Amino acid sequence: MSYYLLLSVLNFKVSNYSIMTRILLPTDFSENSFTAISYALKLYKDLKCTYYLLNSYMPPVYHTEYLMGSPAQIGLGDIVQQNSQDNLKNLKEQLLKEFDNPLHTFITHSALNVLSSEVSRTVEAEDIDIVVMGTQGATGAKEILLGTNTVHVIKNSKCPVLVIPSKFEYETPEQILFPNDFEVSLDKNSLSQLLKIVNSHVSQVNVMHVYTGDVLTPVQQKNKEKLAQVLSKNGFFHEVSSNEIIAAINDFQVKQKINMLVMVQNKHTFLERLFIEPVIKKIGFHVTVPFLVIPQ
Repeated sequence: MSYYLLLSVLNFKVSNYSIMTRILLPTDFSENSFTAISYALKLYKDLKCTYYLLNSYMPPVYHTEYLMGSPAQIGLGDIVQQNSQDNLKNLKEQLLKEFDNPLHTFITHSALNVLSSEVSRTVEAEDIDIVVMGTQGATGAKEILLGTNTVHVIKNSKCPVLVIPSKFEYETPEQILFPNDFEVSLDKNSLSQLLKIVNSHVSQVNVMHVYTGDVLTPVQQKNKEKLAQVLSKNGFFHEVSSNEIIAAINDFQVKQKINMLVMVQNKHTFLERLFIEPVIKKIGFHVTVPFLVIPQ
């Protein structure tokens, strides 16, 4: 690492030491969710963070009798709640012992609610910067790209969501792939969480535009130039010829090792296709690296 590059990294770490990043970590206490939590703690190891460990639960029998306080169901919610709180306490103790990072603090939160709704509520109530979660929960089938809970969180979240594949082993995000059609204007504020990752790890952001034969409109060109200014020296732009964005992403990953994929959620991207057709075999898209979704 050169002297000037090292100096820029040190300056970034010093300037961000006092800036608190608020990270929401949903968990169902499965191996998949622990993989996502471990990734988050390693990704932000040099930054001051507050992690919110969230477990939302619903009693196995949750219907009219429970809501009306039927004697047969009256204690069921208390038992489920206690299990949730005990598991969160144990998880917090495990993380404190295993990672032992003085820059990191943990807050546990147990809630009787649907996960996506509780995530949305917590994001707003706690001013969360980013949500980090697994692709699937404990019951996630391997052929499914994204579990139902993850899809709902992504579609409803007002902050970035970083999705970690099952059994993914942490690697520094040195190379980030950012497919972009330049239809959306992005600034430092909308890309703040991406920039935080890029600056702390000196990442290279590969902005990939799929060329389909049409030249960029004036609006697209303006958005491209603005993105180049935001990414500065960390941004590298690629024009690739393809009729299909998914094929272009897969081809790029074959030619160059990618550690993270970034996309903006809007009607122009193929994210909606992923939600409508979640089976990998149907669409031929494999998420094998962390996947950051930025809301429009």
